[in-house]
Amino acid sequence: MSSTPSTIKSGNNYQKFILHSCEGCGKERWVRLQKGLPLSVICRSCAGKTHRGTRNSRWQGGRKETSQGYIKIWLDRDDFFYPMADEKTSYVYEHRLVVAKRLGRCLHSWEIVHHKGAKYPKGSRENRSDNRYPENLQLVTDDRHKQITILENKIAHQEKRIGELEQRIILLEAERILQNV
Repeated sequence: MSSTPSTIKSGNNYQKFILHSCEGCGKERWVRLQKGLPLSVICRSCAGKTHRGTRNSRWQGGRKETSQGYIKIWLDRDDFFYPMADEKTSYVYEHRLVVAKRLGRCLHSWEIVHHKGAKYPKGSRENRSDNRYPENLQLVTDDRHKQITILENKIAHQEKRIGELEQRIILLEAERILQNV
């Protein structure tokens, strides 16, 4: 809330002040005007406080990538999905948030969101940040996730072995052709 500016003479200069409410706590105080606007919008006590989220001076958008390639999203405390977020940092994994929003409920701690690897290779950074549901994300329990992981590892091992055997076949055929010449 602002009132009519008051002019105060200090020395040879005339300075204009206005009664202005702090945007942090709402407390009214006299603030000097500069080019018709209040010089500061928060009081000194609020300026010394560390603000969370969008009110923090170091706010960078609330989206960050972990060293493993997963995306984390910052949630405000009044967000419906905040119970899924880390209590200290207020961040939640994006793939968990995407599935929770599609289901319309918070996920339980034992529910795991599995990246299928539909578009990018399994285990790659691109796959971990590919959060399309249901194309690349699947909601499973911990036991089911372990089964899926074991089967995927076995399939990957067999595919590698098939590739090695195909190379061996090619070499053997080339060797047989050379012996017949």
